[in-house]
Amino acid sequence: MNKSAYSIVVFLLVGIFLGAVASAADLKVGFIDAERINRESLPAERATKKLEKEFAPREQDLRKLEQQIKALQGQLEKDGLTMSESDRRNKEQELGRQSREFQRLQREFREDLNLRRNEELSALFERANKVIKQIAEAEKYDLIIQEAVYRSSRIDITDKVLKALLSEK
Repeated sequence: MNKSAYSIVVFLLVGIFLGAVASAADLKVGFIDAERINRESLPAERATKKLEKEFAPREQDLRKLEQQIKALQGQLEKDGLTMSESDRRNKEQELGRQSREFQRLQREFREDLNLRRNEELSALFERANKVIKQIAEAEKYDLIIQEAVYRSSRIDITDKVLKALLSEK
């Protein structure tokens, strides 16, 4: 390639690059912090309280069972040497049965709580996404992102979303 052809190609590439930069300068980008929405929004607080209320009775039952297990274990440690062999064996079997039951109930509790928490989070982010789309359309954003390695506070619209969720019923 001769020098003038090379110069023309470089000139065209620089022109294309400058055109891309100029059009990117018109791009309006926003960022939302999903963790803040999950922590600070009114619907998230309501969901947390709802879950606490919903799961409080089961949590209390688990605590009672745990206390029973500790009491039985304490009794075995205290009186195990003076008990008859059959009484001690029966108490140990009862302790094993209650411990397995406690572990099963605790596992089911955690699974049910996680399932319900995920349902509530899904509903929260569905509402948040509607609000984000409304803000994007009203303020003419081209792109709104949720995760970024780095972001400037200048493009963070999380406070706008939190405010809009606050006014929403």
